[in-house]
Amino acid sequence: MAHGGAGGDEPLAAGEFRSIPTITIEGHGGFENNLEGHPQHYAIDGMFGVVLEWGLANNGSFAIEAQLGPAFVWGEAEHFYGRVHVESESHAHEEHASEHQHDDHEEHASEHQHDDHGNHAHAHGSGAPFRRTDIKGFVQARYQPNDRLALSVAWEPYYVTGAEGEDFGIGLKNELGAEVVYAFGDGDVNFALGDGLESVIDGVFVSVENRSGWESDGTFIGNYTDPWLGFGFNIDLLNITFSGGPRFYTPGSYSGLSQRTDWGGEIELDYPIADNVVLFAHWEPVYTTEAGQGWGVGWQHHVGTGLSLLF
Repeated sequence: MAHGGAGGDEPLAAGEFRSIPTITIEGHGGFENNLEGHPQHYAIDGMFGVVLEWGLANNGSFAIEAQLGPAFVWGEAEHFYGRVHVESESHAHEEHASEHQHDDHEEHASEHQHDDHGNHAHAHGSGAPFRRTDIKGFVQARYQPNDRLALSVAWEPYYVTGAEGEDFGIGLKNELGAEVVYAFGDGDVNFALGDGLESVIDGVFVSVENRSGWESDGTFIGNYTDPWLGFGFNIDLLNITFSGGPRFYTPGSYSGLSQRTDWGGEIELDYPIADNVVLFAHWEPVYTTEAGQGWGVGWQHHVGTGLSLLF
């Protein structure tokens, strides 16, 4: 429902129901520039699903969306935000022993960096070769009591079909999320139709989203909360939405990292090229200001583009 309003442009009258089969094809990539070796993941998803929507009073609605399909993976598998490669205890002991064998600090630093890079390359692979075909799912329930407020919960299962030498292997990853969105206006801002600055408030909204993630072996990766401010508007048929703010992230105990505040945002574009076809693109950069074991100061990016077909 995020791409072009899969439920349709016209709100349902109270008591009305509609069912809309959907197909979403998306190519996306993740770039973790703040981690040693700069690991990356690429995938093409083919998601098949349906949106079930019921009209409520006050222009409200209740909707359930479910999608399932293959994810053709290059490089790393997609994983929950903040996952780090944690060195084994024996490897850490070897590095500690090596540290006492070198009197020259600069020589040791050079060897340490080389060793880290070599181990990371072994863990994540070099380049982005085709790995395998995973299975990806998405289930969301959204309650919108009126045209200003929306509450949703989502489950995103992801089945990894083959090991690739990472910390975690074959199995089902899980991600759970909940979000509240409040719009200050009706969202009907179209600068191509002559709307000016006095109409900006109609496109402003606030959202609070919480997400938690588990790896395929059940390891809890962590959770984060995004209290973000956003602004959405149209230029003719093109919809543009900006949002951003702090990300309060609590890593799982496996990582040895402490709670921190990152900063992020997202730019989303939606453009309908037909009554039942919507093109979309998005970019989400997140900046970390604190470093730790396996985690550095810097940027992570996730970008994607694709199309949704509504039948």
